[in-house]
Amino acid sequence: MQRGAGGTPGGLLEFFIGAGMIVIGGWFFFQNLVVTSSFRVLWGADGSGLGLIVLLAGIGVLFFSGRSMVGWVMIAIGAAVIILNVLSNLVIYFAPTSLMNTILMLGLIFGGLGLVARAVRPH
Repeated sequence: MQRGAGGTPGGLLEFFIGAGMIVIGGWFFFQNLVVTSSFRVLWGADGSGLGLIVLLAGIGVLFFSGRSMVGWVMIAIGAAVIILNVLSNLVIYFAPTSLMNTILMLGLIFGGLGLVARAVRPH
């Protein structure tokens, strides 16, 4: 017995067409997302100032003793806090587009999901 998508006797061609539809629809969808950020005060309530202090203190400790594990840990924690703070303050919204483009994008995504789900079921 010939095996198709997912080890079932389903359609391998349906699977790849559906996966292609998901990729194309997802590409169009993500092209219409806008990511922005706003400038925050350095010593604000969001903790970026604290992360910067820990990072700079870790750099100072490493200049004093380059093999200090405490300095490397402080740098890692400070950098992680700053990166997480930047990522958590991003604003993502959907750019204005026509209804036809929205239907096309979401239709490709959900139609592709339907074909992939159909392909992994036995026919």
